Amino acid sequence: MASNFDTVRGTPPGILLIRSVRGKDWRFSTYRYVVLFLTFVAYASYHASRKPSSIVKSVLYPEPTNKDNGLVLPWLGQVFVKTNYMGNASHHRHRLIDKGWAPFNSKDGTTKLGEIDVAFLACYSLGMYVAGHLGDTLDLRLFLTCGMVGSGVFVALFGMGYFWNIHVFGFYLGMQMVAGLFQATGWPSVVAVIGNWFGKGKRGLIMGIWNAHTSVGNISGSLLAAGVLDYGWGWCFIVPGAFIALAGILVFLFLPAYPEDIGFSSPHGSASSLEAVPADEEANMGKGIQVESETNMSRAGSVTRTGVGLIEACAIPGVIPFALCLFFAKLVAYTFLYWLPFYLSQTEIGGEYVYVKSAGNLSTLFDVGGIVGGILAGYISDKLNARATTAACFMYTAIPAMLLYRRYGSISHNINILLMMVAGLFINGPYALITTAVSADLGTHSSLRGDSRALATVTAIIDGTGSVGAAFGPLLTGFLSTIGWDAVFVMLMVCALIAGLLLSRLVISEISEKTCKPPVSSGRHNFGAPVYQPLLSDQR
Repeated sequence: MASNFDTVRGTPPGILLIRSVRGKDWRFSTYRYVVLFLTFVAYASYHASRKPSSIVKSVLYPEPTNKDNGLVLPWLGQVFVKTNYMGNASHHRHRLIDKGWAPFNSKDGTTKLGEIDVAFLACYSLGMYVAGHLGDTLDLRLFLTCGMVGSGVFVALFGMGYFWNIHVFGFYLGMQMVAGLFQATGWPSVVAVIGNWFGKGKRGLIMGIWNAHTSVGNISGSLLAAGVLDYGWGWCFIVPGAFIALAGILVFLFLPAYPEDIGFSSPHGSASSLEAVPADEEANMGKGIQVESETNMSRAGSVTRTGVGLIEACAIPGVIPFALCLFFAKLVAYTFLYWLPFYLSQTEIGGEYVYVKSAGNLSTLFDVGGIVGGILAGYISDKLNARATTAACFMYTAIPAMLLYRRYGSISHNINILLMMVAGLFINGPYALITTAVSADLGTHSSLRGDSRALATVTAIIDGTGSVGAAFGPLLTGFLSTIGWDAVFVMLMVCALIAGLLLSRLVISEISEKTCKPPVSSGRHNFGAPVYQPLLSDQR
């Protein structure tokens, strides 16, 4: 392929270098693995950069003095640490305010911490709608790179408040708000890239495995932040900020956002030609043969693409119900993301309190359960061809899981670990399914005509609406935790119930379709009456 054509199509410079060194190109399947790996690293770094605020909550808003003695697990280090605290639970709540970090060490410290979270998530959710439309019209690779580098800068600036000895609440609020805007570029972009490279047939399982980046990012962010906490809480933000910025450079160098950008035809084809030519093109892609047709490739690459408006994307069947469901599902998931370490450090477990650093390490087990939940939900939804039913069942099961964790998690260390992982499985499972496979399915829905695509736009609508709920969750928790943690868990269980109920119409349609088994005249999706048929690109 000519170098000037590569430049026009937006071929990443790293791939151009590899081609020149090897003297030949990779196969289509190899590029798919590269795309999976790079988008995995990219979004893991996004989540890693969001985790520090949950780790430092108990440092900014102080806790009783702890001793470093307690349960030691070889794979997490010193996890449960018994405190030297003396006194009753009531006195425990009236903590000293002569330590911590102003302005968060006052009586309304938890409220201020909640406001910091909601400021980030509010800007994140609002920015998501704009970012989704831009992602469908701009070069996804460059768009994603700018978002990652910008996120790294402002996450690190939040941590610099420690070294600059800043105690102005507005500074930290402003840094979180700008960081939220940059973070909004991530999810619509990575889901759109994956949707560009993979067909629908096994998308649930593939994206379920791939979506482990969320939990891996949370785990790595927790471990990174907890690992440098002893050197000052500012490092908890600077290190993950540097991590996401470096990952952004990697994306710029090596991520092909579209198969057309590097000379391959799309596995989807255009809406008008999907049934006419995909078999030959897919055969060529499977053999690693580049499709050089100027007419075919000029319609869907990074530079010349036709986007879809928000109103048109909202009209796609299934977008609104799944978006509203995610509002409540993500509210629950992000409450655990932002407040679980703090909850662990404030709750007596087996007669002991957990040291703040150990609480950050321990909270990663929730995300370990989330990894299993995401994969399991994707696999089940593929097997049943029923995304809505799978998501609803997981949300309903999350209710008793949270109830058991709250009621029996304080009995012993081992029971807390087990119930935390079970809760993570059922909470993160539907959240992962809706934000990945469902969003990608709807973004390439048959109602879209011509060469216009709505992958990033639909993803932004669904996840943006979910992020509004995610903003309310930590904010409500900041207020309700002053009343008691029982109130927090009641709120979470009610939200999980509502999330499941919002999918009732789609669940009924899926069950009816399975029971009646009507004849399938086309391989197109309709989330009003779901029929999940794989594209020809997945029938190899």
